[in-house]
Order: sequence, then C-alpha cells, then structure tokens
Amino acid sequence: MILSRLFSARPRTVFEGAGRRLPRRAAPRLLSVGRADGAKHQEPPRKKLLSEKKLKRHFVDQRRVLVRGGNGGAGASCFHSEPRKEFGGPDGGDGGNGGHVILRVDQQVKSLSSVLSQYQGFHGEDGGSKNCFGRGGAVLYVRVPMGTLVKEGNDIVADLSHPGDEYIAALGGAGGKGNRFFLANDNRAPVTCTPGQLGQERVLYLELKTMAHAGMVGFPNAGKSSLLRAISNARPAVAAYPFTTLNPHVGIVHYEGHQQVAVADIPGIIRGAHRNRGLGFAFLRHIERCRFLLLVLDLALPEPWTQVEDLKYELEKYKEGLSARPHVVVANKIDLPQARASLPLLRERLGREVVALSALTGENLEQLLLRLKELHDADAEAELRQGRQPLRW
Repeated sequence: MILSRLFSARPRTVFEGAGRRLPRRAAPRLLSVGRADGAKHQEPPRKKLLSEKKLKRHFVDQRRVLVRGGNGGAGASCFHSEPRKEFGGPDGGDGGNGGHVILRVDQQVKSLSSVLSQYQGFHGEDGGSKNCFGRGGAVLYVRVPMGTLVKEGNDIVADLSHPGDEYIAALGGAGGKGNRFFLANDNRAPVTCTPGQLGQERVLYLELKTMAHAGMVGFPNAGKSSLLRAISNARPAVAAYPFTTLNPHVGIVHYEGHQQVAVADIPGIIRGAHRNRGLGFAFLRHIERCRFLLLVLDLALPEPWTQVEDLKYELEKYKEGLSARPHVVVANKIDLPQARASLPLLRERLGREVVALSALTGENLEQLLLRLKELHDADAEAELRQGRQPLRW
C-alpha cells in the first residue's frame, strides 16, 4: 500500500529556505531540430570532385594530352646507430622509381571523351634509414578506345588498333641513390646521396579512327541513319534535313551463332571533302579502318548513278586504294514512286548488283543483311589466311 503510493505520487515542488521556490529544470531538447535551425547549422557547399561531376559526355575523336611520369624518390644519407657499435657505417636506402603513364586499349570505351587533358604519374617514395628502399610509384593506366592513333608533333608513335594494346606515354623518373650505394674501400663513410630524377613530360595528340566492319558512306540526307536504326539497335538522330548526324555511330547487327557485324554510320560527306571542305577530314578518317563499305544512294534524286562516281572520287582522292575496297551499292527510298522508276536505269548504268530497299518501310532489308554477312565472312577468311585475327565486337 505504501509502495504503491510512493510510485504513483506526482512530483511536488520543492521549497528551500524561507519560502523561496526553486525553478524546475528545463525539458531536454529533442535531437531533431526544425527546418530553420537546421539551415543555420548546415555546412557550406563544397566544390565537387571531378569524379562526382555528372558531365554530359559527347563523342570526341581528337584530344591533346599532356602526360608526365612520376618523379623518382630521393636517396637517404644516414648512418647506422646501435648501442656498443660505434662505427655502424652508412645505411641510407635508395629512393623508389616514379610510375609510368600507359595508354591501354579498352573495348568498353568508344570515345575519347573520358580522356583528360593532362595526367601526372605517381611519385616514388624517398629512401629511409636501415637500408630501407622507397616504394616505387604505381603505374597509371589511361583507357582509350580501340583504333586510337597516338601522335607526337607530326610523327605517329603508336597505333592502338587491337584489344589490349599498350603504349608507354611517359616514363617515370629513376629513384635517387642513398649513401649506402657509395660505400667503397677508399670511402668508408660516404655522406653523398642523389635526388630522384624527374619523370618524362610529353605532349601527345590522340586521334580516333572508328573501328567497324562496314562503313556507310553517302551524301547528306541519303538515309544512312534511318538504315542503321532499321538493321540494328543503334538510335542515331533522324530528321528531314541534311547533316542530322554530326558524329559517327556504330550499330551491331546480330546473326545466328552469336556472330556480330559492326556497321558505322559515317556523317554525310560533300563534294570537295578530300580538300577538307567543310568537315571533310573529320569524317573521312573514320572510313579508313572499315573493312568494307556500303555506298548509300538517295534514289529519289535525279541521276542517282552520279552519286556513286562522286563518292568513289572523294574516297580515292583522300586515300589511294580506299575506293577499291569491297563494297555494295545500296539504293535507299525505294518506297517513293520516282525512286522506283529510276531503279532500272541505275542498274543499267552501273552494270553491277544494286540492293534496292526502303529504310522507312523495311522493304528488302533481308537482301542487305545477307549481302552484309557475305562480305563479313569473306573478310574474316582473308584475315585468317594472312595469320591475323578478325575484328571482333
């Protein structure tokens, strides 16, 4: 009875002295504060690191890169100190070597947009006492797409055109020597030590040439992007005006047996592109690595056979032998009445096979896919006969 009254009793006000009332303790504040209080105690916004920035990546096929190898660590100058051992001798260790900067081909990278403008290799650590050598700098690998050409000035120093290819862009500096290295019979207590060497510094120019089995070549508004969307899962921009495609796009055509054929949509070239008219060289260099070509014609234009002559002329003037590569003529927009009427005359003028189709309606796409497979098989057999591995995607 008494215990129940004690626990159920309400807290009473305590008086001290002559009628003076002690104030109650303030209620403890909750951990959660209001929005206004939280705003006062917020940390100032910090600058985001480069890896945290959500940058919109665009297709980049040229890049100027400044690369520096890591500096070597300095050697140490010290002497062994131990009780009851007066003349311990020199025990300064050598410095570690600086790390190299190496360009490595990565098939998952399709553009030079992820390549920064400069790279600094990792430095080697300094040497220490007790003959401790400094740790060498780690190798810095820079991922580049397959088909990257490395230039220094006007000279080509590397062609990274195979998976796993590597090129040492900048050598790391050698580590310095500690005074232990200079120990000799005539110098039992050397104090000399050398600093580490500086890493190599170079300015390189990276140029990407798209690697694909087939390259679609044609004048602007011939329907190349629409055709690539029809035969693959690539989604280049399509519109009813010329020069919609400003960067190369690569689509993959799948066949039975897990075979894949890469088809590159090269932006439309114009007459005089071999003289670098417009963006001639920027587009034409992506055709150099293609094994065979698809000459896409706009069959709705008058005299479409002149497009074949002009395209071959531009290719031959840009690089000798480029127009003689295996190719197939693709006559697009067969769904238009005027295009269907020009087809017999086109075949008569060219005197060779012409694949007439419509990228919009999908008419006769099967014939193009079969012809594409034949060209790919013939190229793979030619590569194997020469002892080289065919290009794989």
